[in-house]
This record gives sequence, structure tokens and C-alpha cells, in this order.
Amino acid sequence: MANTISVRYLGHACFEFDFNGTKVLMDPFITYNPLAKHINIAELNPDYIILSHGHEDHVADVAHIQQQSGASVIAIVETAAWVRRQGMPGDKVMEFNFGGTLNLPFGKVKMVYALHTNSTPDGAYGGVPCGFVFTIGDKKIYFAGDTALTLEMKLLADLNLDWAFLPIGGHYTMDMYDAVKASDFINCKNIIGMHYDTFPPVTIDVEEAKRVFTDAQLNLTLLAVGESMSL
Repeated sequence: MANTISVRYLGHACFEFDFNGTKVLMDPFITYNPLAKHINIAELNPDYIILSHGHEDHVADVAHIQQQSGASVIAIVETAAWVRRQGMPGDKVMEFNFGGTLNLPFGKVKMVYALHTNSTPDGAYGGVPCGFVFTIGDKKIYFAGDTALTLEMKLLADLNLDWAFLPIGGHYTMDMYDAVKASDFINCKNIIGMHYDTFPPVTIDVEEAKRVFTDAQLNLTLLAVGESMSL
């Protein structure tokens, strides 16, 4: 049976995947994002919520959305411990770590390296930030999370990635120029940009971003908040 995969951009680094009918929400930060005012979180009903790390701009809405949807929350061990402290049911929190792969009803999720910092909103140690590689049937999708450019990305080059979600805003993560290098490291030409324009330190020149990716013969997609596309 053919894959039916789509994604909707909810701002910053928050995306809602639809993997053949299973909804997977990444890094929910909507309520406090002024660019996402038109997104109604009361309508979000994910089956899974996946966190790349514990910074406020990636977890602000996780408790609210989990409580209304009953979603399972997936995160690295220490960030998962913070999730449990927010009152979410223990059986709805799934922890794993680097080298680990979760075999879930919609496909596989492998945790991979990211170069960033991590703490939870209460200031506690959040473990190490991470990225994820999704294998959904014959499709492979890399969600980098918050990361700088790192040589470990070259370990993904032989995966034949179909899509990569990369931060491009700079300041807290790699910028558009390093993201072009990252695209080469991971051997993926189809890039969806994230972690840009939310607040002044990560504001970018969108036309410049399009130009540098085009010059590198890469396909950069910058979705409007609320916009969906098929993968």
C-alpha cells in the first residue's frame, strides 16, 4: 500500500505529521508564538508528541495538548522525566536514548545526534538534545531539532533521506549557510526550513535563503504557518 504522508507547519520548529492517518506532533510551541496566533491548539489531536529537547520554545504546549488528546509523549530520558513531573500519565511517556529505535504502529523513529544545549523550563538538566530519523514504509525523513552544523550528520549520508527538516535561523542554531553544508553532509536535496523568523535573533532574509539553496542546487521549502504539504 502506498504511503500517504503529509506535514503541517505550526510555526518555529513545530510540525504536525500525518503518517498514513497517525498524527505526530513535533516540539509544540504555539500559544506563545505571535506568528501562530491563528492556530487553535484546542483542535490538535495528535497520537504522539515528540520532543527534540526541553527548551521552552519546544515544549510550552506539551502538557495542554497531551491532556486534551491523550497522546503518548516521546523524548530523551531526562526530558521525559520532566514530562512526567508535569502530571502526564507514566504510561503515556516513552523515553529512549541515542542509538535507540522505537518501532511504533506508524513506523520507526531513531534518535540521532544534535549539537545544542538542553534544560527544562524549571531549570533542571534535560539530558542531551537530539534529532530523529523517521522510516515510514519506503520514506525516510530527518528532523534535525535544534542543532549547529556537526560532522556527525555525515553518518546519515547513506540513508537515502527523502526529506530533511533543518533549522536555518542562526543565533541559537545553524544558519542558512551552515544548513546548506548540512544538506551536503546528509546527502539530501529536499529541505524544509524551521526555527526562523519567530523572534528578532532568528529573523532571516527569506530571499537570501532561497538564493543560497538554489545556488547549491537544493530544494528549500519555507512553509507559511498553518500551511500543509505532501511528502
